[in-house]
Amino acid sequence: MIAALQEAQKAALIGEVPIGAVVVHHDQIIGRGHNLREHLQDATAHAEVLAIQEANQNLNSWRLIDCDLYVTIEPCVMCAGAIINAQLSNVYFGARNQKAGAAKSLYEVLEDDRLNHQVGLQEGIMAEEAGQIMKNFFKAARKRHKQEKQKKTGIFPENKL
Repeated sequence: MIAALQEAQKAALIGEVPIGAVVVHHDQIIGRGHNLREHLQDATAHAEVLAIQEANQNLNSWRLIDCDLYVTIEPCVMCAGAIINAQLSNVYFGARNQKAGAAKSLYEVLEDDRLNHQVGLQEGIMAEEAGQIMKNFFKAARKRHKQEKQKKTGIFPENKL
């Protein structure tokens, strides 16, 4: 999970939502990813998808049997679908995603026995660290947005009566 957190930090440094993921096969990282939606202008450029793609290339297979995914934040519906289609064995995630989580928060896609593949799931791995990266990122983003708005309007808190 430390490697996934490092990927999340890479995303934060370039202004992307700080989510990181790694795919592990036989104790070796074979795929890494962090969010790149803004930089690539690609709605599918989520950390999980990018890590899965790199792992596919490294194994020369679309099947990631005997591979595990570590991701800082609970996967969304799109990423959960990619995880199932890649046939990953297990997913370990840090913090829940109350607005888009498809593993536990809103849906339980990864363990749904109506699908052709189920994925082992463990949550809460370094959850505090993963959640804090997100909190820090969005706090800074709100502050930047407020400052930009103040510049445009010329209204600053100290100017109000």
